[in-house]
Amino acid sequence: MWVCLPRFVRKMAVKKIKLSKIAIAVFLTILIWVWADLAQDERLRDISAAISVAKSTDPTLWVTFKTDSSVFRSSVSISSIELKGPASRIADAKRMRDLGSLDLGLFLAPETEGMTRPGEHVLDVLSFLKQSDKVRKLGLTVESCQPRTLVVQVVSLLEKSLAVECIDEAGGPLKPASVEPPKVNALVPSDGTFTAKVQLTAGDIEQARISPVKKTPYIELGPGQTRPVATAVRVKMPPAKDTLTEHTITTATLGFCLSEVLQGKFKVEVLNPADMATVLIRATPAARQAYEKQPFQMMLHIMDDDRKATAELRRPAIFYFPEEFVRRDEIAPAQQPPQVRFRLVPVAAGAAQATPP
Repeated sequence: MWVCLPRFVRKMAVKKIKLSKIAIAVFLTILIWVWADLAQDERLRDISAAISVAKSTDPTLWVTFKTDSSVFRSSVSISSIELKGPASRIADAKRMRDLGSLDLGLFLAPETEGMTRPGEHVLDVLSFLKQSDKVRKLGLTVESCQPRTLVVQVVSLLEKSLAVECIDEAGGPLKPASVEPPKVNALVPSDGTFTAKVQLTAGDIEQARISPVKKTPYIELGPGQTRPVATAVRVKMPPAKDTLTEHTITTATLGFCLSEVLQGKFKVEVLNPADMATVLIRATPAARQAYEKQPFQMMLHIMDDDRKATAELRRPAIFYFPEEFVRRDEIAPAQQPPQVRFRLVPVAAGAAQATPP
C-alpha cells in the first residue's frame, strides 16, 4: 500500500514522523528538567514572620497572645522558620527576602480557629503556617518554626461608664477646662481600672484654648492595644499664659519611630534634611533649653506599609517637646509641623547583621 503512494506523499509522511519524534523528545527533555528541579528540594532557614490577631466580628471579645512574661500582645514574632521547596522557588524567596519584599505577616481570625470561648487556647503554629495562603503562593512548605505553640487568651468585655482623661502626644496628663460629656460608655474587661483617653496634639491644645475641639476617645486594653469609643467628646483648654516668647531652633534633629517589622531591614533616607534643621517655637527660657538638649526635637512615625511605596513619601513631623513643660503650658509650636520627604531603603542582610569592630 505504501509503495503505491506517490513519492511526494511518502516524503511528507516521513517528515511528519520526524517532527513528531522531535516534539516528543523536546517534551520529554522539559519534563525531565521540571522533575529534576522538583526532586532537588532546598531549604531556606532563619525566616521570621509576625502573627497578628485579626479584628473580631464580636466586639465583646478581646483576643491576645500570652507571652512567657505573661504580657498580652496583639501580635507576636515567629522566628527560625524553615521553608522547603524546589530550588527555583527557594531562589525566588531569597531574592524577595533580600529586597525586603518577602511578606509573611499573617492574621489569626479567632472565629475561624474556633477561639471564641473565654479562656486560654493553644495555637499549633506549625500547622497554622502550613495552611497560610502566602506560603502556598510561594510554592513552598514550612518544615519547622519557633515557637511551635502559642497561648491565645480570650477575654469577655462588659460595657461600663468611664471617665474621660486628656493626655498630650507624649502621654502626659492634661488639665482641660471642660470635657463634654465627662463620661462615655465603652467595652472593657470586668476587672481592672480603665479610663477613656483623649490625646491632644500641640495644635489641638492651641485650638482648644480658643474653642472646643471634637475628639474621639479610646480605650487602652493593653500595651499598644487600643479601641475607639463610639461617643465623641468636646474638649476646652484654659487660656495660655502670656509668658512664652518665640525662639528659632537652628540645630533641630529628626528621630524615627518604627516597628520591629522594619527594624534593621530598612534605612530611612530623608530627602529634604535642610527643611528639618530650623523650627520656630514659643517657650519659656527653661523649656527652650530643655528642648534643645534633647537628642531629637522632632519625630517621624514610619508605618509598616511604607516599605511597599514605589515613590517618595511625605508626612508631617511631630514636635517632640519635653513632657513636663507641655503639662505646664511652657512650650508650644510657633509653626506648622514641617513636611518630611523620605523613602525606605532596604538594608542588605549581611549589613544588617554586621557589628562594628
